[in-house]
Parts: sequence; C-alpha cells; structure tokens
Amino acid sequence: MNGLNIPDTNLERVVIIGCGFGGLNLAKKLNHQRYQVVMIDKHNYHTFQPLLYQVATAGLEPDSIAYPIRHIFRKLPNFYFRLAKAESIDTENKILQCDIGKLDFDHLVIATGSGTNYFGMKTVEELGMPMKTVPEALNLRSLILQNFEAASLTQDLKARERLMNFAIVGAGPTGTELAGALAELKNHVLPNDYPDLDFRRMSIHLIEMAGKVLPPMQDFSSRNALKYLETLGVQVWLNTAVKSYDGETVKTNKKDLPASTLIWAAGVTGNIIPGLEEGKDFHHGRYQVNGLNQIGEHSTIYAIGDVASMADEQNPKGHPMLAQVAIQQGQNLAKNLNNSSDTAKWKNFTYKDKGTMATVGRNKAVAELYGKLMLKGFPGWAVWMAVHLISLVGFRNRMVVFFNWLVNYFSYDRKIRLIIRPWKGHGKS
Repeated sequence: MNGLNIPDTNLERVVIIGCGFGGLNLAKKLNHQRYQVVMIDKHNYHTFQPLLYQVATAGLEPDSIAYPIRHIFRKLPNFYFRLAKAESIDTENKILQCDIGKLDFDHLVIATGSGTNYFGMKTVEELGMPMKTVPEALNLRSLILQNFEAASLTQDLKARERLMNFAIVGAGPTGTELAGALAELKNHVLPNDYPDLDFRRMSIHLIEMAGKVLPPMQDFSSRNALKYLETLGVQVWLNTAVKSYDGETVKTNKKDLPASTLIWAAGVTGNIIPGLEEGKDFHHGRYQVNGLNQIGEHSTIYAIGDVASMADEQNPKGHPMLAQVAIQQGQNLAKNLNNSSDTAKWKNFTYKDKGTMATVGRNKAVAELYGKLMLKGFPGWAVWMAVHLISLVGFRNRMVVFFNWLVNYFSYDRKIRLIIRPWKGHGKS
C-alpha cells in the first residue's frame, strides 16, 4: 500500500520517521543500493537543536542552524523524502499512516526525538514558552523584544519590571546557555537600544529543582557554571520547584517571582506515535528497546535517539537524551542493516561517551571530554565552539555561524534583533 507516491521496487523499504540526529545519521550510513529509504518529517529541514537558544536570543538566524533535507540527500540513490506527519502504525500489516496517506514498509525506524514535558502543569503549558523547534525559538525572540518595546511604553513600574524579568525553568545545558545569553544581552546590547529603561531592574531567574546547575555533569563543571552565571548577574534558584504560573507571577516552593515570560527547559518526553504499545516506557515517555533498538517483539520496528529507552542494569533509566546517543544509535542500526539480514549476527549498541559541555557566555564554558578531561573558561569555550561548528550540517552554515560568532565576539552586539513575526500569544493568530 502506497499513498505517498513512492515507486515500488524489489528493494526492501526502510521508512525513517524524523530527521533529527538519529534519523539523519541512519539515512546517511544505510546502503542505498540495497534499500529504498523513505524519510518522513513534518519539517523539510534538519535542525541543529543545540544552537536554538542563539536563534531565540538574536545571535543567529534560523537558516544558519537548519538545512534542507532534500539537499542533504540529493546525491543518494533510492532516497525519497515526504513532508508529512506520522499519525499511527499498523504493526500487523506493516503500514504507516500519515496525514497525506499510507505507506507500507519492510523496516520502520522511529526517530521522532522528544518534545517538551510540563509534568502535568496545565498553566505552565498554556502560558510558558517552549524552545524545541525553530518556530518556537523565533516566537521567543519576538516575545523578548516585544517585552522591551512594551516596557518602554508603560508608566506602571511593576508592569515594567515584570516585562523585563525572565524566568527560565531547568538548569540543564539548554537553560544554562539561554540564561547566559540573556545576561549578555542585558549587559552589552539592550541598554543601547533602550536608553530610557533602567536595566538594573531586569532580572533573569534560573530555576532548578536539583541542588546544582547542570545536574548531569560533574561537580567541577557545575560549580564553575554557577560561578559564571552569578558573575553575569543571573539569579540562580536551586532546590526550587515551580508550582504554577499565571502569566505574571511564577509561584515556587520558595517564593513568588514576577515575570511576564516563563521559558520552560525543565524536561522532555519522547514523541510517541500511536499504534505501538509493546515495550513502551510510560514513566519516561519513551519506547523500551533492546540492544538492537528493536521495540518489543517487533523485529523490524525500531526506535533510536531521544524516543528510545535502552534500559539495563547499568542504565536503569536508559541512555541520556543527548545528540551523541542518537548519532551512535543511528550509525549502529545502519551498520547492522547493511551487514546482514540475520539479526543473530547483529551487534548490540554500546554507547561511547565522548563528553558533555555547556557554555554560559563569552569565554565562559565547561566541558567534560571522555569522562576524564575537565575544561573551564576560555579552553572549554573554544572546544565548545569547535565541536558545534564541526557538527553543523553544510559548509555554508558553518561559515555563517563562525562569522556571526566572530562579529559578536568583537562587537559585543547581536545584529538580528528583528521582530519579523510578532508573537501574539498562545492560541492567537
């Protein structure tokens, strides 16, 4: 059955849902002479998510961290891309239902990544700002700038203060990097744009339920990241849990924080597709997979990356939801599919931890490489930049990002302070 206008051939068909880090690397490494590869994604581009926060804070344009899927795979034979949303899976008949039609498959790989997890807090979901996609990052950029435009108009001091306050929930790499970027805007950029505003009244609150920032990293990194944040003027609230948000005040277990903008970076959950129930890890919102990334009893249906939980005795919660895990799982699955149709000869996935890093600002970063080498300050920042530049897709994107970083470094400026698409609020158009 084929409603997506994919030609029928004598090749086995591998359908990949999602062009994140896992899906991208799987599709690149598959033998395209042996398989017909069909990629499904609701966007026509691959997003380099680690730099979304720079789009949100006017450091980069979105096209410098996104790359067209069709261009990435333009030279590969037997590859087809369809702009579609996967809606359900018929496991018995091996049929994928999309919003534009149905498609049968021989192998199905779910690489849908993760979405924002609000932990059941409806008011936060309705009024908070997520940052998992390019449109969401652009919405946040518009809202940040619109807040200062509104603050310059109001004579109500309390309203002005709320508009100039930002609450970021979650002090993992995303929240920490975003807080640092906002602090640099406050310290170097925005006062020049809005000389009539008193930026001593602007507060950036970083709220973390754990007892340290960057909880997955070691104490060395956490301590230094906290020092950098405090140096930049970020108010860090540890052991603090958000209870609710009404659009003006963030209520926590410690105190109420006035803020017109709440940015949620506190949790993620796998993007599950209806139709598969076996092996689903409901606690973490991810598919439970075996060492070959197979889901339950389905030997030809796989999950990789953030949506997959490969739990065992050593990793009871599964591997961390990091880009490196998705990349390595995609590459391992491709190698298995290429080498043999006999799954008994396949190799189980083994994660090789290459390290974790986070940047707080100019010359302020922490990096843990291969679990042994600890870097901070300028060396950590230089390694962070190099790794992210190399990991970007496309030579043009690498050059654009590098040039932007170079200009921003010497000018202490962010040139892309543009409200192209004004944010009108949730549920408004």
